[in-house]
Amino acid sequence: MTRVAAIDCGTNSIRLLVADIVDGRLTDVVRTMTVVRLGQGVDKTGEFAADALERTFAAVDECAARCREHGVEAIRFVATSATRDAKNRDVFLDGVQSRLGVTPEVITGDEEARLSFRGATSVLDASHDAPYLVVDLGGGSTEVVLGTDAPGAAHSMNIGCVRMTERHLVSDPPELDEIAAAVKDIHAAIDTAFEGVPVEQTRTLVGLAGSITTVTAHALGLHSYDSSKINGAVLPIDAAMKACDELLHASRDSRAALGFMHSGRVDVIGAGALVWHTLMGRVRTAVQEAGGQLPYVVTSEHDILDGIAFSAADRVA
Repeated sequence: MTRVAAIDCGTNSIRLLVADIVDGRLTDVVRTMTVVRLGQGVDKTGEFAADALERTFAAVDECAARCREHGVEAIRFVATSATRDAKNRDVFLDGVQSRLGVTPEVITGDEEARLSFRGATSVLDASHDAPYLVVDLGGGSTEVVLGTDAPGAAHSMNIGCVRMTERHLVSDPPELDEIAAAVKDIHAAIDTAFEGVPVEQTRTLVGLAGSITTVTAHALGLHSYDSSKINGAVLPIDAAMKACDELLHASRDSRAALGFMHSGRVDVIGAGALVWHTLMGRVRTAVQEAGGQLPYVVTSEHDILDGIAFSAADRVA
């Protein structure tokens, strides 16, 4: 048995997984998520804000305490979109290293996609046909990766729930012209992604990360967030798209009143839902034009965090 810690620091949240890995199978010991909004303003200023760094460092201190408490053998800390973009990222990286005792890794979008694919597909069973298209919708970027046993093609797009909110969806609820501008931005990113990823081969579409799990909770009609019902949920794409539309057009107060809604996601879920809605529609159309069918989408709570944990165990071995 190998006990590892995986830490995923994205644009919106920092997540910790302490897990035991035996014979290629992962068992959770601790799994936490804290919304820190590290990427606050990065799309506009190109730099981390001082208060965003303060929030994130407090969360890193908590992660370090959990790692000590549970006696982990190896830690891998991965930073993604916001850190790739920030000019003052060294301040953040130095702060993490001093608190955690490991060198944080700023990974590429391609590496992010590979780790997400490994985590997501580790729990898919034979009832889901390959190839799988895994979509990891984050705060600053969204990765699409197609493969069967391993990734065959991947692309990282600079569209995410925080980035699209700050760039376009500033009204409450969003105005139609704001939505139209965001959709144009999203389609342009998808056009580029689909040039290198043959999404028309998709047989199972798998969605990951907080925006997608929140949309799924809404589509399922949950009164509170329930991982056991969300993980592995199979939704008709039309039902998932309807849930996206409802969250996009809802006011901030009505979103905040939803029992499954994390307080740190209230103001950005509309943009996340819009990205997911647009992607589902584009993938389904591509599959249909190639003569196939894509009637449903699978939601997974196993994602890049699980992939990071597996890779940390690989390094120990």
